[in-house]
Amino acid sequence: MQPSAPQYSERLNAPRSWWVVVVLLGISGGLLLLPLGVPAMLGGLIGAGALAGTVVSSYGSARIRVVAGSLVAGDARIPAEALGAAEVLDPEEARAWRSYKADPRAFMLLRSYVPTAVRIEVTDPADPTPYVYLSTRHPEELCAALDAVKTA
Repeated sequence: MQPSAPQYSERLNAPRSWWVVVVLLGISGGLLLLPLGVPAMLGGLIGAGALAGTVVSSYGSARIRVVAGSLVAGDARIPAEALGAAEVLDPEEARAWRSYKADPRAFMLLRSYVPTAVRIEVTDPADPTPYVYLSTRHPEELCAALDAVKTA
């Protein structure tokens, strides 16, 4: 059986400004080792840049997908049958659900640089998680994909 294509797929890439910081950290690493000579400076430039780039890349590699009757968010895979209503959160509501409205039992895949989000109720009585909070740049598309999977 052929695996089905994702009905929704998004990668929460880090913003471009973070990559500017990676370059600046690489330059700083090189400047710190400049008194030790040119080879040390080049090693510091490459090492600091590679380390900072790895950190930014791994943080920005979180993915959200709706595929094969499931919601896949980061490491979590939740069947559509276990999900209830999905709510689109504007930037103000998203901030509220990230802070004072947040439930510590909730599954949250949040990125502070993504202003909008979706909150999805978890209806499985065996699951203690009350809802799933997902930062997304396209909340309406994600909700539409979840609705399509639930009705299929």
